[in-house]
Amino acid sequence: MNRYALYLIAAMLLVGTNVGVGKSIVAFVPVSLFALLRFVIAMAVLWPLLRPAKIRRVKSGEWINLFLQAFFGTFMFTLLMLNGVQRTSAVAAGVITSTIPAVVALFSWLFLKERPNGRALASIALAIVGVVVINVANGTSGMSGGPGVAHADTSMLGNLMVLGAVCCESLYVILSRRLTQTLPAIDICAYTHFFGLLLMLPLGFSSLLHFDYGTVSLSVWSLVLWYGMSASIFSFWLWMKGIRHVDGSLAGVFSGLLPIAAALYGIVFLGERPTIAHGIALACVIAGIVLASMRTKNAPPFMSQS
Repeated sequence: MNRYALYLIAAMLLVGTNVGVGKSIVAFVPVSLFALLRFVIAMAVLWPLLRPAKIRRVKSGEWINLFLQAFFGTFMFTLLMLNGVQRTSAVAAGVITSTIPAVVALFSWLFLKERPNGRALASIALAIVGVVVINVANGTSGMSGGPGVAHADTSMLGNLMVLGAVCCESLYVILSRRLTQTLPAIDICAYTHFFGLLLMLPLGFSSLLHFDYGTVSLSVWSLVLWYGMSASIFSFWLWMKGIRHVDGSLAGVFSGLLPIAAALYGIVFLGERPTIAHGIALACVIAGIVLASMRTKNAPPFMSQS
């Protein structure tokens, strides 16, 4: 296995563990404040990329596309994902998040008229089965887990929020297909996070001023800093570094590591106990990812914002 494949593995492990890290943080920090701080941290690093000379070269149509990407892929994704993991388990959220490739294929079919082949359709079906299994299990027996795990009805709401985040991220992927042909990927990241900061500011400003920061331990603030860097910069850089040198088919298989990393974090750090339903759903989603990745060596990659 070459180093570029290791970059992709590292990126997916970061994205997966971020699902659990986000759940750990929102137990102590309001979602609106945490979401705002995520963009503040990201822009503190990405700010040098917003040079006037480069900005002037971006066309008006590209700015519209960038704003839509920011609205769905950073602003709405962050709000839905963080509110979702607050109400459901990291295991369930990780499995649902890993359906992104299948949802991208479904949306490409619906919005871009890119008719999927048999394997892609089977992948979409397996992803749907996985999500349904998790929600049916929640409705009949509730969550099995450690302290702070939600009741069945709350957990189902959380699962639906995470699924909404997956839909937003999938729209981001579809919209980004146009811009990656004309703008560097890291510039797209900087512009969308800047828009995300502007969109999140009205929601998080009150919490920023009135929150009692002394009630949160240094370890939690360290997680906030890590999440801001990891979700917006480290995982993005590792994925883009690796995807240029690895076949799309292999890259798609690596996305199966996302729910595994999320589940391990939930088990080790959050005291969650996966159920048989989680195992069935995980098997369905990973099988779908592998099946879809076999369809072509040039399948478009995705990069989650979680």
